[in-house]
Amino acid sequence: MNCQKGYFYTLLMQIDSYYLTYCTNIHPAETWEDTEASLRQYIPQIKKAVAPNQPMGIGLRLSHIASETLAQDAPFNRFKLWLAEQNAYVFTMNGFPYGNFHHDVVKGDVHTPDWTTQQRLDYTIRLFDILAALLPEGMDGGISTSPLSYKIWHKDADVHQVMKQATLNIAVVAEHLHNIRQHTGQLLHLDIEPEPDGVLESTQEVINFYRHWLIPLGTAYLKEHLGLSDKAAEECLKTHIQICYDVCHFAIVYEEPTEAFRELQAEGIKIGKIQISAALKASLNTPQKQQVLEAFSSFAEPTYLHQVVQKNTDSTFIHFDDLPTALEHVDDVEAVEWRTHFHVPVFLDSYGLLESTQDDITKVLYYLQAGCRPAGCRPADRVAGQCRPQIQVTTHLEVETYTWEVLPQDIQLPLAESVIRELQWVKQHMSK
Repeated sequence: MNCQKGYFYTLLMQIDSYYLTYCTNIHPAETWEDTEASLRQYIPQIKKAVAPNQPMGIGLRLSHIASETLAQDAPFNRFKLWLAEQNAYVFTMNGFPYGNFHHDVVKGDVHTPDWTTQQRLDYTIRLFDILAALLPEGMDGGISTSPLSYKIWHKDADVHQVMKQATLNIAVVAEHLHNIRQHTGQLLHLDIEPEPDGVLESTQEVINFYRHWLIPLGTAYLKEHLGLSDKAAEECLKTHIQICYDVCHFAIVYEEPTEAFRELQAEGIKIGKIQISAALKASLNTPQKQQVLEAFSSFAEPTYLHQVVQKNTDSTFIHFDDLPTALEHVDDVEAVEWRTHFHVPVFLDSYGLLESTQDDITKVLYYLQAGCRPAGCRPADRVAGQCRPQIQVTTHLEVETYTWEVLPQDIQLPLAESVIRELQWVKQHMSK
């Protein structure tokens, strides 16, 4: 299978070697049979449009049930053969949603089971074994996962035990990935995905997790089970436990991408994957406030969590666990802006009176292409390939808009057309 390189192209020039895909969690599927059917239906037409002459990477999402089936020889071998026939490959997976992710009410259950449980650990280990068997030679592979647990479930008194148990389970994953690397040379990483109301939802909370939990507890675990030194254990943890930077999630909590990248890099925390996604936002400090709130209410659907972070006049923030909850506080005169966790298409920047956080995506893409380069680098130098990044954040880019089924009817498009348009939009902006 010719999938050593996942380059993507504009019409005229090659962009740096980022691996661009979309997350297949957009396809409603719980069983492997349904997952396989959706891949066979959509991947060929999407690949024909965006990568007709190059191998195409797939961001595979498997539920717990589907992963149990694909772990068996017959379905796995059939899938691997199909990938070769399509000139496609798998380099990243979404291991956040464990169960059904469409049609049923998901809401906070998207965190179930959390990282305190054996079920989450077993599921994630199984996904890594599948990924290790699919990953092209010479590539690293990552699996994004939940931000440990859901804050709403826990009182302050419970948090210590949650952090301890979740950290120990993640240390077991690091041990497993270390052993895979020792035997095969493959570099695999678990990419923890902060999101609003997750136990980890901000850059500072991620840094605190590494400083106060993952490094001390994980180091002790790896010293005992692998016989590593303190330094080697910490290196192992930072190599195999990374972060999934979902642009939508960080935008909702009002973080600037470049600052987040620099703070994580200063701490030695790696980003394993960037999920390219956009949220909804709008100013409430406007004569049209009532119409803005009515526009927000049209997105208050019953399937997914749509957390809201409100910015106040004094630059403080209020968090609401869901959009309907926020709509109960529409008379707050201190509110100046709302941002809500509703993944909207990345190629649109406005929805009537509402805007998207698309600007954060362009900041991320610019940073990947130019912003982390030395001062004085000219655009012509970048095009000529004569000016290189000081620090490469990650090569894994995954578009993740999964709300197509619940978008207002007036902005829905056929699914394949929507995915193609998103990937092409990213490619165009990466070339600017």
